[in-house]
Formats: sequence, C-alpha cells, structure tokens
Amino acid sequence: MNVSPKFFGASAPVAYGGKDAKSPLAFRWYDKDRVVRGRRLEDHLRFAVCYWHSFCWPGGDPFGGETFLRPWHRGTDMMALARAKADIAFELFRLLDVPFFTFHDVDVAPEGASLAESVANLNAIADLFEQKMASSKVRLLWGTANLFTHRRYMAGAATNPDPDIFTYAAGQVRAALEVTHRLGGQNYVLWGGREGYETLLNTDIKRELDQLGRFVSLVVEHKHKIGFKGPILIEPKPKEPTKHQYDFDVATCYGFLQRYDLLKDVKLNIEQNHAILAGHSFQHEIALAQALGVFGSLDINRGDDLLGWDTDQFAMNVPELALAFHDILKAGGFTTGGLNFDAKIRRQSIDPDDLIHAHVGSMDACARAFLAAADMLDAEALTMPIAERYAGWADAEGRAILAGQRSLADLANRALAPGFDPQPRSGRQEYLESLVNRYV
Repeated sequence: MNVSPKFFGASAPVAYGGKDAKSPLAFRWYDKDRVVRGRRLEDHLRFAVCYWHSFCWPGGDPFGGETFLRPWHRGTDMMALARAKADIAFELFRLLDVPFFTFHDVDVAPEGASLAESVANLNAIADLFEQKMASSKVRLLWGTANLFTHRRYMAGAATNPDPDIFTYAAGQVRAALEVTHRLGGQNYVLWGGREGYETLLNTDIKRELDQLGRFVSLVVEHKHKIGFKGPILIEPKPKEPTKHQYDFDVATCYGFLQRYDLLKDVKLNIEQNHAILAGHSFQHEIALAQALGVFGSLDINRGDDLLGWDTDQFAMNVPELALAFHDILKAGGFTTGGLNFDAKIRRQSIDPDDLIHAHVGSMDACARAFLAAADMLDAEALTMPIAERYAGWADAEGRAILAGQRSLADLANRALAPGFDPQPRSGRQEYLESLVNRYV
C-alpha cells in the first residue's frame, strides 16, 4: 500500500516565530534553542509524539464509530498498512521537529495468529524504524507492550487467574523490551491497563499483587540481562478500564514497589488525567513522586473537569503546567524522562493538519509554562516562602527532634515549661496564588 507522506498540508517543519507570529503553524513560545538555566529548551522539555492516539485511534467513542478515515486504517495487508502508518508518523515527527516518539508494540505492528508471528511483525517494523531513525533526529523515549486490548487480557495480564496468560504476556513484554533496547529507547513503560478488578466476589487481591510483583521483577531481571540501562516506568491510574487498578496513584505505586523491592529499578510515568481520576492534582502527584524518589517521566495531557473518564486532551492549561514544571525544575529536571503527548485530537478534528495544530499548541503551552516556572524559581517566588514557613525545623531544636535526639517526654516537658506558648502563623495562600498569577 502506498500512502504519500504528503498526507499533511504542511511541508516545512514548524519553526519558532515569536509571540507576534502571524502563521497559525509557528511556535510563539517554544524556541528550542533558547538556553534556560544552562540547558536548551528542547533538552529540558524532551517532547515525544505518541503512536497510539496520533496514528491508531480512529476517532470513535462509546456511542459512535470512526470519524478520521485514515487511509492506513483500511485494507487487508496489515504489514503494508503498518509501513504506510510509519511513513506518516515519521513525517509528523519531522514537521514538529520533536526529539522523541513512543509506542506500544501493537501500535506499530499487527498482532499475528501466534506470539511468534506477532514478534516477527514487531521486529520487521523495528528494522524499518532503524532505517528511518538513521536519517532523522527523532529518537525513542520509550516503548511498551499492549497487555489490555486483546480479549485474552480481559481479566488482566500479570494479575490474570490463568498462569498461561501470565506467560503469554511475559513473552510479549520480552519482545517489546528488546526492541526498545535495540532502538535506543531511554525508558521502558509497564502500563497495567487491566491489572485490577471489577468485583471482589471473584478476586484474590493478595495473590494478584504477588503475581504483579513477580512479573515486574522478571522484567527488571531481563532488563539487566540484556544490558538495558534505562529505568522501568509504571504509570499510575486509578480506574478505567477496570473498576479499581492496583497502580491507583503515586502513593499506591510507591508502596507496591517498596513491598516487592523494586525501588532501585522502577520509577513512575505520571499523567495529569490519571491524577485527576485519582482525586489529586497533577502537581500533587509530581511533588509526591519527587519527594519519594520515584519520579521518572510525564504523559502530558489533560482531562475534562466535567467528565469522569480519561479524555486525554492536549494540555493547554498554562497555570497548571507552570506549577508542575516548577516542581520538576526545582528537583533538577528530567533525566531519561520527558513529555509524552499521550493525547488525542477530538473526534470532530478530522483534518490531517489538526494533528499538527494540536501538538504545536500544546508544545507552546508547555514552553510558556516552563519559562514562567523558571522565572519563579530564579526569583525564589515560591521556594523562599516555603523555606521561611519551615525555618524552625532548620534551627537546632528542630534538627534535634528529627535526628532522634529528643524523646516524647523531652518534648512534653518543654511544652509544659512556663511561657511556652507557640502561636500559629499565616499560610498566606491567597498571596501565593496571586504571586503565581504574576508569572503566568
């Protein structure tokens, strides 16, 4: 099948034009070569286009079918369609001038009649990717395996009650991990789409958690065996498609990793939409992952405040993003992680160039937010008030308490001393909120 890379109306890569740029396809804030705190903006943000939403999703929803009518979505020669899809994908990577992309195994290559055939298909497309990457700037941020779409995984993959399905999933992950390794992927993601339960009437939670712990351990063991240097990433999500997922949020994932001795090799890939579904803010999940030492990467998108499911819209909320980037930058920025656009255009956005506009708009929103975050950090706008609020813990008595040099009786006796009457101080929330608005 022949699908021309001229699928898009645009032909030249999107360039930085400044805040007053007239072209709708120009970056107004994302100047990739601008140096901020010692690094180029491109190296800070590390944008990645995801394969699944951009090239695989047909535009359907639970109440209606395909709207996009992409030419590589219809035909009988599945490998030819996969190659045509790769041509369009790499054309979009070029037009957006992004440094990275991401994929699931079944996004890029069709599933075969057996695991062996599926692995052969994946490796054939990986050969094509190697050829394309040789003449392109784009690199692989991470790969993963889809262990949730096929009906065999309707009761989970690692947590499935059938050990044969556990075994099949292991084979699928080995292939995806090895392809990620040979393509130079900087991370590998385990997304537990159905690692959870629909009802406790037929579920043994302890057994399933032990199975999941063993599965992740097997992946870590194989990572070291083949010499893959990047971290394994788990992506927290509380629900949907299952009623309750075992990777509910950052705190839950940390407890899981600690219980199964996986903290050394596994970090977290955090998503705004998943944070909201868990009842948290995006900033909360990032800040907690940083505090617990498990921050790895971000899926950059947003949910709809009026809807209770994973809408995966392109991130456009500059104030929210600024606070997220402030915490990331404060901790030193990304290492192997980045900003993966796990986001899809709306099902009414049927023009090919809508894909470009969506990415450009979100890249600009991220850049604008990042620059605001850097300015806040340089001015110590938020870090100084926090340091002042906790200043007592930096004094001799505060340090002695945390160092275990004071007993409960010591503290009680001090509190009973004449004249000991500590008074509360303002948290200054409204002042700090207005302060943030000066930057965004």
